[in-house]
Amino acid sequence: MTPLQRGGGGPLHAQVADYVRERIYSKRWGVDEPIPSEHELMEMLGLSRGTVQKGIRQLVDEGLLVQQRGRGTFVTRPVMARPTSGHLLSFAEAMGEQGIDHETRVITHEVREASGLCARSLGIGVGERFLYLERVRSVDGNPVMYIESHLNLRVCPGLEEADFQSESVFRAMERTSGHGIGGSQVTYSARVAGRRRGQLLDCDEHAPVLQMEQLVSLDDGTPVEWGSVWLPANRCVIKGEASR
Repeated sequence: MTPLQRGGGGPLHAQVADYVRERIYSKRWGVDEPIPSEHELMEMLGLSRGTVQKGIRQLVDEGLLVQQRGRGTFVTRPVMARPTSGHLLSFAEAMGEQGIDHETRVITHEVREASGLCARSLGIGVGERFLYLERVRSVDGNPVMYIESHLNLRVCPGLEEADFQSESVFRAMERTSGHGIGGSQVTYSARVAGRRRGQLLDCDEHAPVLQMEQLVSLDDGTPVEWGSVWLPANRCVIKGEASR
C-alpha cells in the first residue's frame, strides 16, 4: 500500500516526488546511494513511467537527486559541510541562554533496530537497538524546529527511560553514559519542506527549510547521536562567531 491519493492528493507526479523526498529526509535512502529504478518505482506506486519520471525530475531540479547515465539515480551529497567549533550547546540550552521560552512536544519515542546507514553512523551493529526520537519545539505556539534523533543505547543504557519533555537529550546522554558531550560534525543543506515536515512546522510543503544534519560524539570520541534539525527559513536565524 502506498500513500498516494488519486483524485484528492494533488498531481500524481508531485506525490511521487514527496514519496521519494520523504524516504531521503527520513534516511531510509542515504547519501550517494541509488534510489529504486524507474521500473521499481512504477511497480511500487502503480503508476506510469511518465508520471514517475516527472516526479523524479522535480527532485533533480531541487538538487536532491542526481541522474548518472548507465548507473541510475542517486541521492546527492550536500556541497557545504563544516565541523562546528567553539562551545557546543544543545538547541534547548542555546534557547535558554538567549532567554527564549519554548515548549517541546515529543512525537515519537521508540526503540528500533538499526539499518545499515544508522549502524554505520552510530558505530553499532546492524539490527542493534537504538532510540529513535522525534520532537517539535515551539515558541509562542509557533513551531520553530523539528528534530529527529537516532541515539546510541549501547553507550547510553537506560536512555530510553528519559522524559525528553523535561530533560534535554544532551543532559540525558551525559547522565546515562557517564561521559560529557565532546563535539559534533554538522552539514547544512537548503531543502524543500515536503508534506510531512511542512505539517509539523506549520509551513507550506514547498517552503524552504534549513536542514542541519549532525553527528554528536562523547568526550571519548564515541558517536552518540545522529540526526537532523529542520528549521523553517522564515522563523529562524543561525548566528555564529569565528576568529582567525
